[in-house]
Amino acid sequence: SSGINAEWPLRPGGGRVRDLNPPWNETKQDFDGQFERAVAMVGEELVKRVNGMANVWLPALKIVKAAFEKRLDVDSSGQIVKFEQGGCPWKEHLYKLESGADCEGSVKYVVYGDSNGSWRVQAVGVKGEGFASRLPLPEAWRGVRDQELSDLIAIPDCIFVHASGFIGGNKTEEGAMTMAKQALKLANL
Repeated sequence: SSGINAEWPLRPGGGRVRDLNPPWNETKQDFDGQFERAVAMVGEELVKRVNGMANVWLPALKIVKAAFEKRLDVDSSGQIVKFEQGGCPWKEHLYKLESGADCEGSVKYVVYGDSNGSWRVQAVGVKGEGFASRLPLPEAWRGVRDQELSDLIAIPDCIFVHASGFIGGNKTEEGAMTMAKQALKLANL
């Protein structure tokens, strides 16, 4: 056993199945035909969900768990998690891992490579709070881009910081890590 306890919600298509019932006022109601369509639809959804769990959800959990376990090697504060590559669904996994390690809310930033070869620093969201971040990137950085941002924060190769502070970018891994560490320092963390 991998020691990984994965929960993945299977949301049955109840409303969609119900919608397959023939209208009450239809004179020729084909309950058997509609039932067969419902079975096929739910079967397709089940196969899709199981494949998603096996091929996306669980592999992502392994990646997030490994990065979470290495967070103290990335930064001694344990407040930065680094993925070598972005795109993997990490938020729910991170929340569960923090909860299991009795350190909920401790990770403030996730740093990862993007599909263009640049790097991102993303503020971890507050669980259940929509767009709220645990620690947005500093206000003075928000909405600033490129060389102007690099000059402002004295970190080369900056690309941007979003106006809300939830994400920023740098051309290099070192630059993105430095942005995350500097943001922690400015927040006195």
